[in-house]
Amino acid sequence: MHSYEQGRLDLPFVGHCTFGKRPPCLDWDSLDADVAVLGVPFDMGTQYRSGARFGPRAIREASTLFSFGHGGAYDHEDDAVYLPMDEVRIVDVGDADIIHTDTAASHRNAEAAIRRILARGALPVVLGGDHAVNIPCIRAFSEQPPIHLVQIDAHLDFVDVRHGVREGHGNPMRRAAEQPHVTGLTQLGIRNVSSTAREGYEDARRRGATIRSVRQFRRLGTAGVLELIPAGVRYYVTIDIDAFDPSIAPGTGTPSHGGFLYWEVLEFLQGLAMRGDVVGIDLVEVAPAYDPAGITAILAAQILLNFLGFVFHQRRRRGTGAGIASECRPMGESASGSN
Repeated sequence: MHSYEQGRLDLPFVGHCTFGKRPPCLDWDSLDADVAVLGVPFDMGTQYRSGARFGPRAIREASTLFSFGHGGAYDHEDDAVYLPMDEVRIVDVGDADIIHTDTAASHRNAEAAIRRILARGALPVVLGGDHAVNIPCIRAFSEQPPIHLVQIDAHLDFVDVRHGVREGHGNPMRRAAEQPHVTGLTQLGIRNVSSTAREGYEDARRRGATIRSVRQFRRLGTAGVLELIPAGVRYYVTIDIDAFDPSIAPGTGTPSHGGFLYWEVLEFLQGLAMRGDVVGIDLVEVAPAYDPAGITAILAAQILLNFLGFVFHQRRRRGTGAGIASECRPMGESASGSN
């Protein structure tokens, strides 16, 4: 039964502002869910405009737009119900602790949080923060089976060291390539003037990275791009919001024209969920101060919720579906998720 049929309409602007207005779970040791949404409000790795530290709050607030008390989201084109609340249990576990000016300590806190999520068997969804937060995300998978990293981004982010900086938002894919549990990288949307020099591109390709720009993506088409990615493996997906064109995602520190449109990325993510098992996601670089209309955060929330719907729909079809129970509940509420 829908929550509004039980006497509570629970509109988006009512109640606690968790991701999708799903239950909070701040006792990580009692986490028992299919998906754990973690904020990492860190933006000290930026080289230009800061502000992505406010991304997790903005995405959470935007996600309440999609929080009506329906028994899942019905897609008439796919004739499928995505994320039914009685089948896919999503909780918001709050934020990793950030220590101002201390990148190493902040990254350790983020890595520890993700390790705890993985130990509890949940799929981590990380809200950044700048792209440097991907570095502790990937490190946290070191004791898990291998992963293939799929990056959707305007920038290659393959800088090794620049003026002593090894863990800024231009370094994460290079740091990922150094990890033995990362079996390969697919980097999509890379375009125009990049933060990575030619040597970085050559290094990435030597390490087995597949790199395609937006124009190359469009020439290949979704099916052609998916064929470039190993099938039947575990995927970690990192989405930089600047992969999208600034016309639909202006709220970011380093916008780059000529980017993806919504359906291009959504259809790719749906195909990726069919091709293998998505085991981790981060979405980074939402900086709400540069977008008074808030459409960037809405885009981020919508992409994440749709992507999670695809992931768990495919898990259910493969017979590796989501668990149901959770000990974490909103204060004073039932498992319906109403706030």
